[in-house]
Amino acid sequence: MPHTDLYCIIVFMINKKNYIVLDLEWNQSSEKAEENAEIPFEILEIGAVKLNDRKEIVDTFMSYVKPQVYLKMHHMTQKVIHLKMEELKDADTFPIVWERFLKWCGEDYIFCTWGTLDLTELQYNIRYHKLPPLSDGPIAYLDVQKLFSLEKEDGKSRRALEYAVDFMKLEKDDRFHRADSDAYYTAEILSKLSKAVESRVSFDVFHLPKDRKSELLVQFDTYSKYISRKFPDKAAALSDPDASSLRCYICKRNTKKKIGWFTLNNKHYLGLGVCAEHGPMHGKLRIKKAEDGSIYVVKTIRRATKEDENGLKTREKKARIQASKLAKMFRNHKRSETKRS
Repeated sequence: MPHTDLYCIIVFMINKKNYIVLDLEWNQSSEKAEENAEIPFEILEIGAVKLNDRKEIVDTFMSYVKPQVYLKMHHMTQKVIHLKMEELKDADTFPIVWERFLKWCGEDYIFCTWGTLDLTELQYNIRYHKLPPLSDGPIAYLDVQKLFSLEKEDGKSRRALEYAVDFMKLEKDDRFHRADSDAYYTAEILSKLSKAVESRVSFDVFHLPKDRKSELLVQFDTYSKYISRKFPDKAAALSDPDASSLRCYICKRNTKKKIGWFTLNNKHYLGLGVCAEHGPMHGKLRIKKAEDGSIYVVKTIRRATKEDENGLKTREKKARIQASKLAKMFRNHKRSETKRS
């Protein structure tokens, strides 16, 4: 098993004193050729709301950021956020705003965002300006967009912020697509969601686990999630005993494999194992590419229903047929090359 302590997510959340509900607005290059790969999106505005452990608003933060990289506003950015470059000319640069923001956050908090993008783009900006990183590994945070879906809808949909505001019948007394107002609306939604749903914490993987000991294995109420370290290639990842294991998420014992890992697209692998105590377990293993071209694995394991089992059998058969056809095509190609030579 990965050499890491298993997170107890509910305790982890209870121990956090404050929620920092964060929203960012950013700009990008107007010309593809001028894009800086080190900072694809440059932050122009930081808005945040601080909630205490009772989810009451106790403070707010808002600051423009003077751009240093993209000095012309992209037409889509202008259309969405209605912000002009002239309004930013007297603002502080990112390092100054960031230092002020961190002091405002305090010591004991968890970030909360609407969606998965803000923390990633924030860390691009931090790294570009050569500032100390937020973390040397994955960051736990609350994706309020996901939590809204889990509690109010099907858990799979990802709605726009304004949709959620309307759904919860919140008063719309400010604009959307500005950092301060979007942070406020997100905080209002979070304050009205149950504490229980907060156990479904998310992880930003801008910085992956640095070694085997740092890999994450997190047990939620109905499934487990594993995030691996980097591997040089897919073959190395799939041959690693921790990355490729299919253990019961409840008792952590190895299951008896009923359907070994298979894939239909070479990115997502599916498998089925049976735990002697807890029954069938459905595994999903996703191969992901890191920024430097290396590979890492995100794996989830949960209980399998009869419908899951039947579906996996059907897809595994399809994968075998697909693999057989590809192998036949390869053999025919090799024979053609041999004849021509």
